[in-house]
Amino acid sequence: MCGRYTLFTNYEQLMDRFDVAVAMDEEFYAPSFNIAPSQQVVAIIHDGKSNRMGQLKWGLVPSWSKDEKIGYKMINARAETVDEKPSFRQAFLKRRCLIPMNSFYEWKTTTSGKVPMLIKMKSDELFTVAGLWEMWKAPDGKSIYTCTLLTTEANTLMEDIHHRMPVIFKQENEKNWLDSLQNIDELKSMLVPYDASLMEVFPVSSEVNSPKNNHIGLLNSL
Repeated sequence: MCGRYTLFTNYEQLMDRFDVAVAMDEEFYAPSFNIAPSQQVVAIIHDGKSNRMGQLKWGLVPSWSKDEKIGYKMINARAETVDEKPSFRQAFLKRRCLIPMNSFYEWKTTTSGKVPMLIKMKSDELFTVAGLWEMWKAPDGKSIYTCTLLTTEANTLMEDIHHRMPVIFKQENEKNWLDSLQNIDELKSMLVPYDASLMEVFPVSSEVNSPKNNHIGLLNSL
């Protein structure tokens, strides 16, 4: 499960990091410390010639769906079965994206209730999560672009918190994920738990429970 995350790297750094040729206007980008499903999120795609940076609505709506509300159930896709599920199969082969993050949140069950935990790289580096995107035509003819995040089994850092974690890429795999590769075995070989030794986790304020709370203080360890 991945249901909340942060992205606060500045616009120019994102452009450089992903060698972006085409991007949304800078005015549409704002750092966020509590990104939630149904919101517009930053994503990187490859258009066949170059990398593009834009926004997708978090919660994938398959092109054949009759109701946009299905997106609320499609915030994550399991890496193990993504090539088999009708909702994700075509996007897995043809419409892949990268979702940049600085950290993500997961809730740990304790005797005193659920405690929000922040997970990030020890180096504080930006990282990317595997995503898929789709275009859905609304009844009024409007095109709505949506996405989902892929998850895999937890690594040793995460297993005490949750049995799933987002698929985090090694940087050398990002280009392969974005290109036109359609070899299922090769694609799925990248969808593995990230090296736990490079990550760290700590508890944060329960303020993060509500996406209405969005400020840098949410990153502070308790």
